[in-house]
Amino acid sequence: MSPRPAPVRIDDLIAPRFTPDIGGAFDLVAPMAAALDWSPSGILEQAASDTGLDDFGDDLHVEPLTVIVDSLTREAGLSTIGQLTVHGNLVGHATQKLLVTDLIRRHPEIAEIPIERPIVIAGQGRTGTTHLHNLMASDSSLRSMPYWESLEPVPPLAEQRLAATSPADDPRYQRCTDALSQLNTVLPHFKRMHDMYPEHAHEEIALCVIAFGGIAPETMAPLPTFRDWYLASDQTPYYRFMKTMLQVMTFQRGGTRWLLKSPQHVEQLGPLMEVFPDATVVCTHRDPVAVASSMATMLAYTARLAVEPDRLRDVGRYWIDRMARMFDAMERDRHLVPAEQSMDVAFDDFMADDIAMVKRIYDLADQPFTDSTEAGMQAYMAEHPRGVHGSVTYHMADDFGIDPADLATRLASYADRFGV
Repeated sequence: MSPRPAPVRIDDLIAPRFTPDIGGAFDLVAPMAAALDWSPSGILEQAASDTGLDDFGDDLHVEPLTVIVDSLTREAGLSTIGQLTVHGNLVGHATQKLLVTDLIRRHPEIAEIPIERPIVIAGQGRTGTTHLHNLMASDSSLRSMPYWESLEPVPPLAEQRLAATSPADDPRYQRCTDALSQLNTVLPHFKRMHDMYPEHAHEEIALCVIAFGGIAPETMAPLPTFRDWYLASDQTPYYRFMKTMLQVMTFQRGGTRWLLKSPQHVEQLGPLMEVFPDATVVCTHRDPVAVASSMATMLAYTARLAVEPDRLRDVGRYWIDRMARMFDAMERDRHLVPAEQSMDVAFDDFMADDIAMVKRIYDLADQPFTDSTEAGMQAYMAEHPRGVHGSVTYHMADDFGIDPADLATRLASYADRFGV
């Protein structure tokens, strides 16, 4: 095995140095960005025009879309490339809601598909959730959502009659592959922080956002107004929509017991347990300062094309605050998950012996752990060794002007509660 690359410091994190072709693209797309219709009605109408469908099923999407658009246009500071990308994402979510409604109209039996005893990983990013999720997703007896499927859970109408013999034959898979190739070209350090590939098990925030709920809109840019709406609103209807999406994907590609994961769950344990009362919940924990510093760096780096350069420092500061709020929520609401259905997993314990920890989870969840299960997990780790692309160093004080000691003091109660 060749040696892993040395860690890097992203020294242009909050003042990006773009190559000439990328730098020139901001001006090149400016006329297209200026022509975008940012009204909620305009976004919905474009999705209807693109699909030939006009039934969104219900009005669940209306209020959050209105708040998102207001927050984006007043607070986000989107670049020209960011405007095109984010607007396209909003139209894409609306498109999916139309396709979902149409599919259920034609196949009402979808509503009767049971979603029973899911295993849910509820932990912040950078706490080992991605490794745990993908490790368990290598078990074919569990159903997870690969990244390529998360981008377009329901295929366009023209593709719904295609008989793909494998995921790689699905046009959505190829579109995902192409998009990831572009991502790794323009953001070459991203895979050091979060290596993505089409089969990578992805988070179900991609399902809530189809109805414009959940935390996913905040990952596009800092959205204080939307954040406040989201935190003050009852997200239970969006969790019910998530369950509907799991039924839809089960109908399309099969599966029995679902394996789920999202950082959103740490501040939505009430809605999670309301909609999935028989879930087994795995709560992951790590030193909160390390988590906040890592997440802020990653999201500031991935935002460099989406927001104006003078906003990148704000991106990092925004997410350090969001991480702190989420840690507070986990400490406050952990009791909402019954003890007999849940366990806490410390990052260091998981890293010390990941397979042993998975066995403990399977035992709690009453999920068979066979020799073939372990062989599949060992094969996954051999194919996707941790840290193979190298790592990134984090500098919270220098990059974002926040003293790690101050943050540690703020979150001391959480760290003490969960032993991290």
